Amino acid sequence: MSPAPRPERYPRLDALRGLAIVWMAAFHISFDLNTFHFLQPFQDFYADPFWTRQRICIVSLFLLCAGLGQATALDGRPGWPRLDARFWRRWGQIAGCAVLVSLGSAWMFPRSWISFGVLHGIALMLIAARLAAPLRGGLWPLGALAIALPQWVAHPFFDSRWTDWVGLVTHKPVTEDYVPLLPWLGVMLWGLAAGQWLLARRRAWLAGPLPRAAAPLALLGRWSLTFYMLHQPLLIGALLAWRRLHG
Repeated sequence: MSPAPRPERYPRLDALRGLAIVWMAAFHISFDLNTFHFLQPFQDFYADPFWTRQRICIVSLFLLCAGLGQATALDGRPGWPRLDARFWRRWGQIAGCAVLVSLGSAWMFPRSWISFGVLHGIALMLIAARLAAPLRGGLWPLGALAIALPQWVAHPFFDSRWTDWVGLVTHKPVTEDYVPLLPWLGVMLWGLAAGQWLLARRRAWLAGPLPRAAAPLALLGRWSLTFYMLHQPLLIGALLAWRRLHG
C-alpha cells in the first residue's frame, strides 16, 4: 500500500495563526512585566477591559484557527471523520503540553494554578469538533447554542475544579487561565464551519499565495505549539535574571 499523501499546506492559515501568536506574546510580555512590577503604573489584567477584551480576542482567534485547521485536515476525506493516528498524535502533543502547563502554573501560582486553560480546552474541543464536522451548515446554530448556553444555564455543581471545565459556572474560578468547553467550543465550531465554506467556495482565500512580508508569520504559525510552550519560561527566566542582576 502506498503511504497516504501529506495534507496540503495552507500558508494563509499559518500566517493567521502566527498573527495570533505574536498578539499572545505581546500580551504575555506585558503581563510578565506587570507581575514583576516593571510596568508602571501597575495594571489589573483580571478586571481592566483593555486587557480582558484582548484576552478574549486572542483566545477567539486561536480557536477560530483551530476550527479552520480541522476543516483543512478533513478536506477531501469522504465519510464520517476518523480520529486516526495522525489526529491522536497531534492531540497527544497538545494534551501532554496541557499537563505541563498545569504543573508549571502550580509551581508559580499555587493558589491560581491552571486546571483547564486554553490547551486543555483545545484538546477536548478538537475531539468534539471532528465528530461534529459532518453537520456542516448545522455547525453555525450549534456553535451559537454553545456560546449562548452559559448565559442561560449555571449551577453551583459546576463551580469545582473537577467540573468547571464544562463552563456552566456561577462565577469564574480563581485561575490564571480558564477556557472551558462552553462557550468556547462554539468559536471553534464556527471556525470549522467557516473553513468548510471557504474550501468549497473560496479556496484561494486559504490556499492562495502569501505575500513575502507575511512569510515569517506563516513559519511561526507552523510551530505554534512549540512557541506557546517555550515563550513564557524564556520570558519569565529573562525577567528573573534581570531582577537578580540589577536588584
